[in-house]
Amino acid sequence: MIPYPNIDPEIVKIGPFSIRWYGLMYLIGFICSYLIVKREIKRRGLKLEKDFLETLYFYLILGLFVGARLGYVIFYNLPYYLQNPLEIFAVWHGGMSFHGGLIGVIVSAWIFCKSKKFDFFTLTDMLVITAPIGIGLGRIGNFINGELYGRITDVPWAMVFPQGGPFPRHPSQLYEAVVEGLLLFLILWFLKDKFRHPGVLSCLFLILYGVFRFLVEFFREPDPQIGYILGVFTMGQILCSIMIVSGLILMFYRIKK
Repeated sequence: MIPYPNIDPEIVKIGPFSIRWYGLMYLIGFICSYLIVKREIKRRGLKLEKDFLETLYFYLILGLFVGARLGYVIFYNLPYYLQNPLEIFAVWHGGMSFHGGLIGVIVSAWIFCKSKKFDFFTLTDMLVITAPIGIGLGRIGNFINGELYGRITDVPWAMVFPQGGPFPRHPSQLYEAVVEGLLLFLILWFLKDKFRHPGVLSCLFLILYGVFRFLVEFFREPDPQIGYILGVFTMGQILCSIMIVSGLILMFYRIKK
């Protein structure tokens, strides 16, 4: 067993305000995404208006956080929030959903592209390259917070998480950081110029993330308010299955078109 490092989730605290590692990870993720997309736009020779990227990331950040919160409310704890509607706005109590955030980003990117008359799939193919960076950093933030830990195990690298009781568990946040973050980024980066059809890379992201997350969910503790679905699967796996099927259907459509 490996001791859990117990890193303070707060980097700096001044009165009621604090800077947390989790928030910093998201900030670094967005900065990396901005710089890579800016590089891709220049490399592809796209001529865009001056404030294109700044406006885009305003849309994306807004879509991400609204979608992630509403996704958690709807997918993971709807009965509770129907009884306590004001808690929907209490984001400091935690509760964000990757799949909800993904839907929010897709919707906001689509609205942005419509307003700017820019091809949606050309944009998403650039964005998905950068998405694993934010995902991987976010999982490291989860690890520092001691949340979203894994299932009980006896593997030599198991850890006892402060919020997970006295039993050693899989550090599943780190599994996700490596597989959904680093590995997925390397695959997409290698393949980014291999497809002639706009949108195929975006579909590949949906499929690969869905597969990787589905597999890692077998090591992750399910949400206590939901538990297992059909006695075996987690809510995350159900949502990833929808994600995989959607990616396959959309890929077939884009290649055929």
